[in-house]
Amino acid sequence: AKDYELRQYETAKWVSTVIRGETQKEAMRQGFWKLFHYIQGKNEKEMKIDMTVPVTCLVKSGCTDFKISFFVPFEHQDCPPQPTDSDVFIEERKAAALFVRSFGGFASPEKYAEEADTLARTLRNRGQSFHEDFFYTAGYDSPFKLFNRHNEVWYFKK
Repeated sequence: AKDYELRQYETAKWVSTVIRGETQKEAMRQGFWKLFHYIQGKNEKEMKIDMTVPVTCLVKSGCTDFKISFFVPFEHQDCPPQPTDSDVFIEERKAAALFVRSFGGFASPEKYAEEADTLARTLRNRGQSFHEDFFYTAGYDSPFKLFNRHNEVWYFKK
């Protein structure tokens, strides 16, 4: 479709942390730094790991817990180093079909919510079945990149 795509993702490992009781913007900030420290060597192997994209944030309706995640690079998928911060964990996300809406610019929590609402409305209008109680935000760019920014919102297909 011109305003969204359906993607199939394979099973993969992500390094994640859950930030509770903060605004989404503050949760993203805190979560990013916890995960950044992990890839900078705060792990059992004291190994530096390349930064990957996207950085995702799980947003559940009516909930102030946000799960922030970095994709584990392909070369570490089989055996990622374990985090030494008890708030950071490795999770395996099962293969899934995702409805994805892309947009540019600097993405605020409000902009992500607006794009997710637009995607949900479009999917409902087209009779698509999806998990409506949560979505992921996906950011692909450094905060220092000013132009041609790429952001996404993801809903899981039922």
